[in-house]
Amino acid sequence: MREFDGGGRASVELEDRRARTGFLTHHQRTGTAHRNYLPFILLLLMFSPSVDSSWWYIGALGARVICDNIPGLVNKQRQLCQRHPDLMQSIGEGAKEWLRECQHQFRHHRWNCSTLERDHTVFGRVMLRSSREAAFVYAISSAGVVYAITRACSQGELKICSCDTHRRGRASDQEGDFDWGGCSDNINYGIKFAKAFVDARERMVKDARALMNLHNNRCGRMAVKRFMKTECKCHGVSGSCALRTCWLAMSDFRRTGDYLRKKYNTAVEVTMNQHGTDLMVAGRYFKGTTKNDLVYVENSPDYCLMDRSAGSLGTAGRVCNKSSRGMDGCEVMCCGRGYDTTRVKRVTKCECKFKWCCAVECVDCEETVDVHTCKPHKKPDWLDLT
Repeated sequence: MREFDGGGRASVELEDRRARTGFLTHHQRTGTAHRNYLPFILLLLMFSPSVDSSWWYIGALGARVICDNIPGLVNKQRQLCQRHPDLMQSIGEGAKEWLRECQHQFRHHRWNCSTLERDHTVFGRVMLRSSREAAFVYAISSAGVVYAITRACSQGELKICSCDTHRRGRASDQEGDFDWGGCSDNINYGIKFAKAFVDARERMVKDARALMNLHNNRCGRMAVKRFMKTECKCHGVSGSCALRTCWLAMSDFRRTGDYLRKKYNTAVEVTMNQHGTDLMVAGRYFKGTTKNDLVYVENSPDYCLMDRSAGSLGTAGRVCNKSSRGMDGCEVMCCGRGYDTTRVKRVTKCECKFKWCCAVECVDCEETVDVHTCKPHKKPDWLDLT
């Protein structure tokens, strides 16, 4: 077995590439201690790490075990973990949501945010490359931490924070005046703690990958704040809005995912400046209008073929859309290798009728559909002769 550093990275690769990986955590509502940790333990068993884990595994173990034993935590992270074990639980709860969102956003692409069983890095070696995909994962995972902590504050699950109490008094919007009240989501605390915890490792080094990760972490945090919305409750005779009480609430996490997915499309390639102190793009220091863009250092592989060194699983066997000309189309998805067609039977609900009161009755209908899957890579004929 190769030796790994505290974050679960091969020490040789760490020196050569200064690679980073993200965090693996798990989302589950709080309850009794057994109910809290059972799903996390199941997740740990699912991946069965064979090397030292990084702090991604916070969602898989009890906070006390993590703080004492996982070398993937740098000193500042360990201190925060020991001081706020309930917040570590919230960090764990955010993972399932952002991972599911990542897979939704890339479901029609060659790289589909796929995870690897029995791999402690979750995504495999694809995160070793400072690519667009790594940029998106760092951003969406950082956003997931902010979202989970902020939500836990508002739901009264944490001792150290609660609702945002700074919004009080009168205010106005396009619909008129209102009173601040209710429970505004404490987004500023979520951002503050996520920054302190998630960025701790990257702030120990100042190379291109560390600066890239810090930048994309920030983009993820601010993406959640960007979509804060005002929600109101009306008070008055017969529900009229003569008086309104309003509060700030986070939007659905899908809006954050959609936004970061667009930023992935327009991500900016950067490099270190000649002094080795900052990022620069197109010959200028990385400042100004590009601060809200995702950034990457290395180009991505095409993900057409399985390449263990690049972390690519290839697209053989992936379902494609024969009639589409987009990324999910068979021509693009299969990288010109062609596709196989299989006729399968599916059972769907049909002829649904509303029945008073209050149910919907449907009939099971069977239909035959064609499913198209990408052909595997064909080895050159000369390889069969050797």
